[in-house]
Amino acid sequence: MTKADPVAATAQALRKAAAWMEDLMRLGSAGGLLLIAAACVALLLANSPAAGTYRELLDIPFAISAGAFSIDKPLLLWINDGLMAIFFLLVALEIKREVVSGQLSSRSQLALPVIAALGGAVVPALIYAGINHDDAEAMRGWAIPTATDIAFALGMLSLLGRRVPLSIKLLLSTIAVIDDLLAILIIAVFYTSNLAPIAIVCALALVGLLVGMNRLGVKGTGPYLLVGALLWMCVLKSGVHATLAGVVVGLCIPADDEKGGSPLERLEHRLQPWVAYGILPLFAFANAGVPLPDDGLDALLHPVPLGITLGLLLGKPLGVFGGVWLATRLRWLALPEGLGLGALFGVSALCGIGFTMSLFIGSLAFESGALQYAELNRIGILAGSVIAAIVGLLWLRWRLPLPNARCA
Repeated sequence: MTKADPVAATAQALRKAAAWMEDLMRLGSAGGLLLIAAACVALLLANSPAAGTYRELLDIPFAISAGAFSIDKPLLLWINDGLMAIFFLLVALEIKREVVSGQLSSRSQLALPVIAALGGAVVPALIYAGINHDDAEAMRGWAIPTATDIAFALGMLSLLGRRVPLSIKLLLSTIAVIDDLLAILIIAVFYTSNLAPIAIVCALALVGLLVGMNRLGVKGTGPYLLVGALLWMCVLKSGVHATLAGVVVGLCIPADDEKGGSPLERLEHRLQPWVAYGILPLFAFANAGVPLPDDGLDALLHPVPLGITLGLLLGKPLGVFGGVWLATRLRWLALPEGLGLGALFGVSALCGIGFTMSLFIGSLAFESGALQYAELNRIGILAGSVIAAIVGLLWLRWRLPLPNARCA
């Protein structure tokens, strides 16, 4: 091997990372705008004479059956339990890629986004709990303001164009990925109920099969997806949320093959447009259609939406910015080149865009028992996410210089 080989390999890796980020930002921009459009259409329909038709559409039943086995759900739950499993599959692929060769592959790269993400999860949850601590049913929604919507956030960031340095794009993406990982853990631990032992045993056997396929060197993605479909059905019947099946499949997809390619990255690349342009907008259309009450301000001041709004709008920036600021003051870590404290606060504000993940966790928190909060929580999510997006965008537009100028 010549001395130039490591240099060439490094340059190739940097070009690959830049191309991936460019694709992600392009998808994030268009996908984020489509996400906003879908949510706006849902809101308009839910508050128009067509509201009944909108609800009837989401309540259309679909069923599949084979012998004694059957899955019978309305369209809304097929979207939330089925299509969102594909979204979580993509999330798991992104997490694994980052762990194997990206921003989560070394401790030095990992420290800052982990501190930011943890702060951005803990502080919003404390704010929500402080406002709703005396209502046991409302407390089921404590995790709603802990999430960050990566598509929406990157869509907002992309509106600033070339003035956004790569360090900010990478930091926001990595924080959002860690946020997604925390959300997966929260869903698995806190939003699982009514377990079915036989289905769990079947699901565990299929997980073992997926791990065994990975260990035996099965490189094609087809077998993993086939077993994953069976796993999804078992997990759906088990009482554990079905979207976690997508996570398991994504983590088992091989990162490389004998030809030097990456099955993981190929599948990720194929799924990204379907998720960005199809699944997430459809999810927003199905879940953002909340009838706005006549007393809008009074509804927003109800403890549930107020806790969510303040958690996203204040808790996220305080948690993300405060955690990183404290770590830098204690000299545990240093800010990346091109990222000042002023720009960091803008990134922290964009982390308050919870939208997709918050809506998803809200649907789990209040899908049974606390139905009176099902619409109130969406009012808080929409209000907090929209205001956080506006604040973050305006702040970064003010703090970030034009290209070729020194970063704030």
